[in-house]
Amino acid sequence: MIIDATNKVVGRIATVAAKQALLGEEISIVNCEKAIVTGKRAFVLADAKRRRDQGTFKGPFISSKPDRYVRRVIRGMLPYRQEKGRKAYQRVLCYIGMPKTFEGKETLDVGHADAAKTQNLYKVTIGDICRHLGDTP
Repeated sequence: MIIDATNKVVGRIATVAAKQALLGEEISIVNCEKAIVTGKRAFVLADAKRRRDQGTFKGPFISSKPDRYVRRVIRGMLPYRQEKGRKAYQRVLCYIGMPKTFEGKETLDVGHADAAKTQNLYKVTIGDICRHLGDTP
């Protein structure tokens, strides 16, 4: 199953992906840098920075690459400390952009995840959050 994250709310995509992965489906999420987080820009960026900077050298580790950031969100919706959650997490793959292997293939439309249907006017893309965290140009 291929999910296109362009202009979709990342939490709503993550719930669908986590549920399908637990059922044994292989999930590929493309265009992760174009996924949306709703909220005021300053608050969302400050919260992401706070979550990344908290902790010690032992963790928690929040990546500043969009594909890994989205995969981490999905991990939060899985029982990843149990065997079934670990196996489900291995079935979830995230990509920046559209890989050539998926071009022309049908993508799953997660209709309720569309950012245009939300009443919230404030939106920040995952790409912007990761640029703010540092590693992405």
